[in-house]
Amino acid sequence: MKGLLKFVLIASLIMGGLTIVVTILNQTREANDTYIAIDVDTMKLIQFDEPAPGDPIAIVDTTLGQFRFVLYPEKSPNAVKNFTELAESGYYNNTYVFNSESGAYSAAGCPQKNGDLPENYDRSRELVERELDQDLWPFRGAVCSLNTTIDRSFWQNFTGGGTYYNGSRFALINSIDFTDEICQEMRNNSGSQELTEAFIQHGGIPNFSQQMTVIGQVYEGLDVIDELANLDVSSNGVYKVPKDDIMIDSVVISTYSADDK
Repeated sequence: MKGLLKFVLIASLIMGGLTIVVTILNQTREANDTYIAIDVDTMKLIQFDEPAPGDPIAIVDTTLGQFRFVLYPEKSPNAVKNFTELAESGYYNNTYVFNSESGAYSAAGCPQKNGDLPENYDRSRELVERELDQDLWPFRGAVCSLNTTIDRSFWQNFTGGGTYYNGSRFALINSIDFTDEICQEMRNNSGSQELTEAFIQHGGIPNFSQQMTVIGQVYEGLDVIDELANLDVSSNGVYKVPKDDIMIDSVVISTYSADDK
């Protein structure tokens, strides 16, 4: 499990955040033994829409301040249900931000500072099948359920595929540095200029695209997301663990109203 998380969350950054966008927008990407088709003519970048009154939201209080994000139960029903049930049970209260990756993202929601789950933890919470959608992308402010493991047959170890699972811990996406070189390469190779310009304008991690389940989008407190991704850390061999204890104090599930503006 540690090896998979390290691969998904760290190694892909080294690629510069380009290849996944190019591959996806050639129309397909393997996921869960199938292919998710990306239709650029019907794709809607809903994460830039204002939340509507009544939309489900999460209000997250941390050591460094509060942020709020809208949830997408229609797009990622199982992962949102898992997150919501854990939040409403109080599970996330006093959990750790256990990874802070070079300004790009942070990872949170673990009862232990090193990112490991407790021995007596309900492991079924870590076996939620990954849910991908052409309308959800790892833009700055996206909240993603972390992948935990892959169920593969003997032959899939050689040919690819398999069923990907995610769980309780979540990533808070900030952004890579969109240099002039990266922007130009994306513009030259992407099959969707709308998606390319959205990443360039709003930030994010293109190379995480269609790799993790997106459960929500931060609409308030992006400054906190940035701060969580830029902490003073020390490596434990798997994660870049904040030197100071940075906590998720509480997660409250609520609904959006005009008072939230």
